[in-house]
Amino acid sequence: MTAIDPSDLQDDAREVRRQRFFTRINTADKWFQVLGLAWLTPVLRAAAGDNPRAQGKEIWRLLGIPLLAIGLFLAAWAALAPTVQTSLGAIPGPVQVWEQVGNLNDDAIREREKEAAFYVRQDERNAKLIAEGKEDRVKERIYTGKPTYYDQIWTSIKTVFFGFLLASVIAIPLGIAAGLSPIVSAAINPLIQIFKPVSPLAWLPIVTMVVSATYASDGWFAKSFLNSAITVTLCSLWPTLINTTLGVSSIDKDLVSVSKVLKMNTWTKVTKLVLPSALPLIFTGLRLSLGVGWMVLIAAEMLAQNPGLGKFVWDEFQNGSSQSLAKIMVAVFTIGIIGFLLDRLMYAIQSMFTFTNNR
Repeated sequence: MTAIDPSDLQDDAREVRRQRFFTRINTADKWFQVLGLAWLTPVLRAAAGDNPRAQGKEIWRLLGIPLLAIGLFLAAWAALAPTVQTSLGAIPGPVQVWEQVGNLNDDAIREREKEAAFYVRQDERNAKLIAEGKEDRVKERIYTGKPTYYDQIWTSIKTVFFGFLLASVIAIPLGIAAGLSPIVSAAINPLIQIFKPVSPLAWLPIVTMVVSATYASDGWFAKSFLNSAITVTLCSLWPTLINTTLGVSSIDKDLVSVSKVLKMNTWTKVTKLVLPSALPLIFTGLRLSLGVGWMVLIAAEMLAQNPGLGKFVWDEFQNGSSQSLAKIMVAVFTIGIIGFLLDRLMYAIQSMFTFTNNR
């Protein structure tokens, strides 16, 4: 009988745990890619002892080089900004812009404190009136202070999602119909070619007049919100419509033949065959549409003075104070970061749907 060395068992168990850890890393890598955190994979591999030298090169490529580029950009910005003089003074450097981030946050905190104090005073006044038997004089008012920077960000995000969802509800069914029917495709193609290049600055006055004429002031949404959202819809539906049509029209003809042999009804054909095959292109269109919608929204808010980040930028430009330019640059970075996060969100949703359909 051969004796088993306990150290060999320990080595085998250690190797099993190591391989299990690498399997988890490979599984997580897909989501790291989606979230823009691909550099975490080589970091974890290096920590697990998987060829640290090769993983170090990957870390440098995925993390080191981008950080170096950002550092060089900030250095060039800090060096060149003071040399450019504008009507609002010198271009602010990174330090001045970061200071305004803090100032905007402080302003938001102060505004929240004012709002809380307003409601405390209102509650105390109403409680006093009730104690004196003057319930008929009790009033509940809404705080009408200026919106904070965070309020304006949230307003823009809500608006772009409303417009984007409305565009998707229109574009996806129409794109499926156009992809399945050459007649529908021929009918809507001229409209796509005519309206796709139209600027939001041209749509906005029309939308504003139509909403003002047809929508009651006491409706569910503010007119300014609808003006911006519908403008986003009209400008952002085209990428989804075009990509959905292309995705549906390019599905495998054998699948279409199978649906005819099985005598599938239209709903089953669309949900079981068409959508799963066209899903990658549909999501590509959705990502493009959301990006277009975000850019369009900022322009629409600036032009129409509707609440949101666009209005914040325009107000600061009109303000003309020494801090205005730095605040505008804060808004520029905010717009860019939110745009990146929106794209990552759509990519994550696409990955989840793709994973579900491939299981």
